[in-house]
Amino acid sequence: MTRVIIVSRLFPPEVSAGAFRLGALAGSLARRGFVVNVLSTRPPAAAPAVEDPTDVRVRRWPVLRDRGGNVRGYLQYLSFDLPLVVRLLLRRFDVVVAESPPTTGFVATVVALLKRRPVVYYAADVWTDGVISMGAPRAVISVIRGLEQLVLRRARGILSVSEEVSDRLVMLGADRSRVATIGNGIDTSVFTPEVAPASPEQRYFVYTGTMSEWQQPDVFIRAFASIVDGHPDLRLKFFGQGAVEARLRDLAAALVPGRVDFGGVISPRESAAWIRGAVAALVSIVPGIGYDFARPTKTYAAAATGTPVLFAGPVEGGDLITSAGLGTAVGFAVEDVAEGMRQLLEEQSSGETEHRRAQRAEWARENLSLSAVADRASDVVSEIARRAPATGARNTDTHNNPSEESE
Repeated sequence: MTRVIIVSRLFPPEVSAGAFRLGALAGSLARRGFVVNVLSTRPPAAAPAVEDPTDVRVRRWPVLRDRGGNVRGYLQYLSFDLPLVVRLLLRRFDVVVAESPPTTGFVATVVALLKRRPVVYYAADVWTDGVISMGAPRAVISVIRGLEQLVLRRARGILSVSEEVSDRLVMLGADRSRVATIGNGIDTSVFTPEVAPASPEQRYFVYTGTMSEWQQPDVFIRAFASIVDGHPDLRLKFFGQGAVEARLRDLAAALVPGRVDFGGVISPRESAAWIRGAVAALVSIVPGIGYDFARPTKTYAAAATGTPVLFAGPVEGGDLITSAGLGTAVGFAVEDVAEGMRQLLEEQSSGETEHRRAQRAEWARENLSLSAVADRASDVVSEIARRAPATGARNTDTHNNPSEESE
């Protein structure tokens, strides 16, 4: 049987777009008859309980995490990538699928080269652009660019989440013929308009997921503070975590004490319930720092429940919102966001939000199915595996059922 190993610091039950993508891919490959092993990390204590995909063996390794529980930062990445060298060397595989960052891709590429096996690189974004946007030192940028270019040039297949990302990967040296734009998606069986709202008696805007420097969701707190006096029952809710969470809490306490709630990391089903009941879901991207092409998954989660999106950021990111009728797109400015909030409050009061809910959810079901994305990724991995020489070794795994265990 053909063996596929997926290597990633993110995998369910961690709550992130990357974890969801890889969980779906692992399940899709297993349903096609592949022997699927996942080399990942021990989840943080706050992670919700989620079962592994059927017939997938997940092996977890303890790693360093930041104060928010994320594997984010150079030391944190190394705590996963360095042991990964041995973890991969000790295992047989026919194809290895490596998720970013490029350091993980580099380890997978070197080991696969030694074993004469192909690598598929899952590129959800462009890390060179990311470190430039964060103002990293030139030396760091050079190292990341070099690693990313090496991985892209050696990969037998590259999975990209959008045409914009594909274009950037080619500019970095990827062979266009090896790049498959498979899209990004959301689990439309979890994020659905049929889910019961978490708190139907409340009116609130909701922000879910990562709170990072390239999103700077403080713009929503500042805008909320400018309209809150006219809406005494209105609240602002944040779920998730990230590098700027502490600053957001301090800003909320200073500008609108008692009106902003931080709920921490919650399960996808809880997230769906909070999004379903919101006036709008909030999505932001800081323009001009290298992420103008990004399409945050929280946009898709809102669309799948039929809840409108209030997007603050560059024109490129807002195009999807306006062209598909998913909500309101505004500039990344407090005044613009405040006006967008007022407009969406009016739409909720007039019944327009409910009137358009089914239309938005139907668009999401047709365009954003995570299972369809996973199957497209499986097509790529399957074709590369078909062309790769088999290991010819008997499967040494003695467990027929998946299990979470440390190595």
